[in-house]
Amino acid sequence: MGLEMESLAASIGVSVPVLRFLLCFVATIPVSFLWRLIPGRSTKHLYSALSGVLLSCLSFGFSSNLHLLVPMFLGYASMLLFRRHCGLITFLLGFGYLIGCHVYYMSGDAWKEGGIDATGALMVLTLKVISCSINYNDGLLKEGLSEAQKKNRLIKLPSLIEYVGYCLCCGSHFAGPVFEMKDYLEWTDGNGIWKHDEQNPSPSPYCATIRALFQAAFCMGLYLYLVPQFPLSRFIDPVYHDWPFWKRLGYQYMAGFTARWKYYFIWSISEASIIISGLGFSGWTKSSPPKPRWDRAKNVDILGLEFVKSAVEIPLKWNIQISTWLRHYVYERLVQKGRKPGFFQLLATQTVSAVWHGLYPGYIIFFVQSAVMIAGSRVIYRWQQAIPPSMAFLKSILGFLNFTYTVLVLNYSCVGFMVLSLHETLASYGSVYYIGTVIPITLIVLGSIIKPAPARSKARKDQ
Repeated sequence: MGLEMESLAASIGVSVPVLRFLLCFVATIPVSFLWRLIPGRSTKHLYSALSGVLLSCLSFGFSSNLHLLVPMFLGYASMLLFRRHCGLITFLLGFGYLIGCHVYYMSGDAWKEGGIDATGALMVLTLKVISCSINYNDGLLKEGLSEAQKKNRLIKLPSLIEYVGYCLCCGSHFAGPVFEMKDYLEWTDGNGIWKHDEQNPSPSPYCATIRALFQAAFCMGLYLYLVPQFPLSRFIDPVYHDWPFWKRLGYQYMAGFTARWKYYFIWSISEASIIISGLGFSGWTKSSPPKPRWDRAKNVDILGLEFVKSAVEIPLKWNIQISTWLRHYVYERLVQKGRKPGFFQLLATQTVSAVWHGLYPGYIIFFVQSAVMIAGSRVIYRWQQAIPPSMAFLKSILGFLNFTYTVLVLNYSCVGFMVLSLHETLASYGSVYYIGTVIPITLIVLGSIIKPAPARSKARKDQ
């Protein structure tokens, strides 16, 4: 069996640990389908927990999975013993333990070299236990709640089997998506939007699952085709630095473009798994006849990201569920009542995201850079909205400039996310004269000087 695994891994160009992970990850699809056939509420929770444990052990080994127990224990203990402060306690302890594992394992180096460990699963699990604790904390509040808090707050402490089932449900902790405890409980109990009868039949997940699988196959095929042509090692190759400016800039774009398809593949598989279980269902469209929506399973809008009009929209297209988590549990909670969010809230949110990913300089630089990128895009948007309708052509030009700016700065910035080390990040940024940093900062400065009159039309809230 070991020789067969080695030969299969070599044939597709990955290491044996990565192959083992991929096989277990794909196995989440049939495991999630079988969940639909399990009778009884408690049995479903037990199945969710045991299937998650089994897949983790097969993928990472038993000892590595002991790390997953720590945030789970800390989160449940804080809810049980210190409800009034359980959200803050779990946030600090959960992130503290995750940071410790990041420092000890430095998994980014292993991932670059074709290795894998349980740190990625620990990252997803940390967010799930934090949101559960914060929502249980919110259950004490009577007023001043946002719409998200009202929807997700927990009045009653989940039982231990419900909690473990939520954390490890059908291997969803491998790569997400992150979902709420309240949604998990309603899904398992057949309540809320999952309450079906003759007038409200259960939607079929199979067409959406097949679509996600075809999408996954296409993404992996394109990634395997492109990655040999645009290796990350080229950024420190003397040949790269001898290229003319535009060729270096074009290579950065293609390197970022190539790397994204790996994530598209992973998220397409997780989307198929959550859809086929039924948990991904998020309601019906308003079309006639209505069609089921599966937004809860969606973690990326591929075309929406590749043709994104503004950097502000990137969190709505990329790693969607994590972006939603950051908005609900970091960004919105840093805004004081009666005041609007500003650059501080944006920078703090991006910093938390950077720390969550790991303590590599490339991560830190990328997420700080992304905060600056979004701020620069907002400046262009404000200028665009200030143009009167009679000057539609000029408005379209600024819209195109915002798109071009976003594509340029995004692919420049994401090199740091990919190469991780300080030396390689600065070398790649410096090779194009830090253009993706200079332009956003210049826009922010100009935006503070040139303040257009308020637009007549109502600007979108997300800007």
